[in-house]
Amino acid sequence: MAGAGTPEWLIREDAGQPVLLALYLRQVLGIRSPDELPLLRGIPPRATAPDRDTDEHDLLERQWREYWAMTVEPQAHPSPVPLDLVDGFETLVALPIEGSDLLRAAMAPHASEAVAFAQSAHARYVRDAGSGVAYRAYASAIAEHERQVGRRAHSFELNVQVLPLAQRGVWWIGSLTVAVTDGLRGDIAAFDAAIHPIIAELA
Repeated sequence: MAGAGTPEWLIREDAGQPVLLALYLRQVLGIRSPDELPLLRGIPPRATAPDRDTDEHDLLERQWREYWAMTVEPQAHPSPVPLDLVDGFETLVALPIEGSDLLRAAMAPHASEAVAFAQSAHARYVRDAGSGVAYRAYASAIAEHERQVGRRAHSFELNVQVLPLAQRGVWWIGSLTVAVTDGLRGDIAAFDAAIHPIIAELA
């Protein structure tokens, strides 16, 4: 973050339990979107195909995508109706009281496993994230961008979700949010190269 009177940047990094849980549900429910985002590691493949017809599955995907958008960037995607916590998911899942019945029913059998996965993955991120290291990594990338363009970085915000994805890379998952593989995040040189195009796009 820059000082008063100069451009400011704010980068929030996390492995958010609601995001992890939403991706776990995506996988066990057989949701395809977002197509470009890899699957999570360490989740056993579904033993049997879900017993849903095409129309029902399309509706489930649409409800999950709405839930995903509200989970990743809740301020940018407010619900038009009140939200209600879903039984079994502690405080990690809130769905609109109308228009999410199919998703609510489909996710219910997976509650305990989904919560356990999200908690475990988040705890691993917290354990692996060194104090202050995140700030230094982004500050270095921004300083390099400023050297390349010959000016101060514009003010911007960026949210980074560090996730145990099966493929290495960085993906936009919201207008101000990217997902990065945990393995890539832990590789200082590779992460710096991967995050630079994101910084250049914003700053």
